[in-house]
Amino acid sequence: MKISTVQSSATSAFKAISEIALRLDVERNGRPDFLALHFGVGSSANQLRAEAMAQFETAALHGGSSCLGIMTHEGVNIASGAGVGAFAIWDDEGSFGTGSADLGADAFDSAQRATAAALAAAGRPGEIPDLVWLTVAPGREEQVLDGIRAVIGHETPIVGGSAADNDVSGSWVQFGPLDNHSDGVVVSVLFPSTSISSAYQSGYAPTGDSGFVTRVDGRRLFEIDGQPAATVYHGWTQGAVPVATTVPEAILSSATLWPLGRVSRQIASVPFHLLAHPSVANPDGSLDLFADVELGDQLWQMQGSADSLVARAGRVARQARDDLSVPMAGALVV
Repeated sequence: MKISTVQSSATSAFKAISEIALRLDVERNGRPDFLALHFGVGSSANQLRAEAMAQFETAALHGGSSCLGIMTHEGVNIASGAGVGAFAIWDDEGSFGTGSADLGADAFDSAQRATAAALAAAGRPGEIPDLVWLTVAPGREEQVLDGIRAVIGHETPIVGGSAADNDVSGSWVQFGPLDNHSDGVVVSVLFPSTSISSAYQSGYAPTGDSGFVTRVDGRRLFEIDGQPAATVYHGWTQGAVPVATTVPEAILSSATLWPLGRVSRQIASVPFHLLAHPSVANPDGSLDLFADVELGDQLWQMQGSADSLVARAGRVARQARDDLSVPMAGALVV
C-alpha cells in the first residue's frame, strides 16, 4: 500500500486537479485506487468532480466541502477559500468503492443505497469493510449512520463527518464518482490489504452545569429545565454566546468552544459525552443544534480551549499511530 496527500491553492478546478495529478505523480504511480478530495466552497464542486473523473477515472472518488479550506501535512490552505486537498491510496491487493445519493425524504434509505453502491463499486457486495469514510450534508446525520449500519453492521468504524461551508448558509457540497449533491451522502468503503487503526477524542470537558430537555422538536431545542434554552445556554457559557433579539443569530463561531454534551457511555466510571454544537440562536429563545436531542435528555455544558483542542489533536494522532501493528502509510484526520 502507498498513501500520498497533496494540496493545491489554484482557484481553477482544471489547474487544481492538474496540479494534484502532477504532485501525485500519476504517470509513474498510476491512477489511485481511492481518492478523497476535500475543498473550500470557493472551488466549483461540479468542475472538480468532472476534472477528477477525467484524469483519474476511479470508481472510488469521494468529495466534500469544508469550512474555509483544508489542511494537510504541508499546512493550512484557507487563504483563497478554494484550497483543495487530496488523499490518495494505491493498493493493488485491496478493494475500494464509493457510492452517493441525495438524502431526499428518507435519509435512512438513501444511506443504505449509497452504501450498497459503494460495496458494488468495490466488487465486494454483501461483505463488511474495514473502514467507512463518510461525508454527509448537515441535518440528518443520525438517520444516515443508522442506514449505513443497517448494511454493514456495528463493528466497522465510520469516520469522516458533515460537509461544511463558511457561514452555515447551506452552500456545502458532496460528490461521488457519478453525481454532485447539495443535500446528499457520500459513502466510501475501504478493504485495504494492510491493517488500520483509528482513535477518537473530543477535546472538551464538562463544566458542571447541566439540565434536562423539557421541550424539543428535532434539532430545535426550546427549553432546558422549563426555561428558554438560549437563556440557559447564555448563562452556562458565562455570556460568551449571545442570545438573539429580533432576528435569528448565527452562533456557531462563538459556540465552538462551548458545545452541549450527553453522556453516551462510561468506561472505568469515566463518562464519555456525545456532543451537540449549537448553530443558531432564535428570537423565541430556542437553539438550533447540529445533532438530535430527545425529550428528557440530560445536557451537560462542555468547554474547550484552543490549546486543549490543539494538544488533543496531537494525542489522538499519536494514539492511532501507536495502536497500529505495521508502519504507518498515511492518515485521514477530522
